[in-house]
Amino acid sequence: MDESPNHRTGRALKLPQRAFMAGLSTALVLGLSSCTNVAGFTPTSLVRVIDASYIAPAVNVYVENTLFAGNIGQGYISNYGTATPSPAAQIKVTQATGGATLVAAAATLNAGMQHSIFLTDNGASPTAYIVTVLEDQQTPAAAGHSAFRFLNQAPRTGAVDVYMVPGSSTLANTIPLCTSLPVGSTCGYVSFASQTVTMVITPAGMVTPKFTSTSLALSGGEVRTVVIVDSQLTNDPPVQVVIAKDVD
Repeated sequence: MDESPNHRTGRALKLPQRAFMAGLSTALVLGLSSCTNVAGFTPTSLVRVIDASYIAPAVNVYVENTLFAGNIGQGYISNYGTATPSPAAQIKVTQATGGATLVAAAATLNAGMQHSIFLTDNGASPTAYIVTVLEDQQTPAAAGHSAFRFLNQAPRTGAVDVYMVPGSSTLANTIPLCTSLPVGSTCGYVSFASQTVTMVITPAGMVTPKFTSTSLALSGGEVRTVVIVDSQLTNDPPVQVVIAKDVD
């Protein structure tokens, strides 16, 4: 399957010298999410970090005092790691330089489930981090279908519409999967028939694209999380995306 969206794949949007995407879900994720319970065994939680903060500095992210992601910036998605299930797991975000705590929060991590620690900000202060823990889909989409979730953290662009345009169609003839998705909000998981599509993102209610991917050849069963952010290359930026594999 060829998934090659028109987004930066080699560098983080905010930190051009760091990897844009540390990695996506691995065989470890698939193996752990499919195991069965046995006597005396307590399933772990799977946790990854998605940094979509627009103005915050480089940070470290800890879960129960274990470093899950270090020296990261906007556009970074970590691999899944394991954590002990807890109804109040302690999550701490610190500055990568100096170690000052930016935000601390408690979150539920469920046994045998996949979670994303989603980092955003209020668009005004680099210390105003917002931590949201999302529960990720861990089962494949239905046969012949793909499921995508969209996270909008593009404050300069604002609310957006998201289309998956079939190769045989046009934007004008395609119904958006998500409409008027506000900044800081999530749309999905949305299931649609698998085929070769182009992802197009426009400002809400408009037809002028802010982002157009290359062709995405979807064969069925894929589950993806798409993070939408403003490009930081110009004063009037197009939208950029980061795509994470929740399930292959």
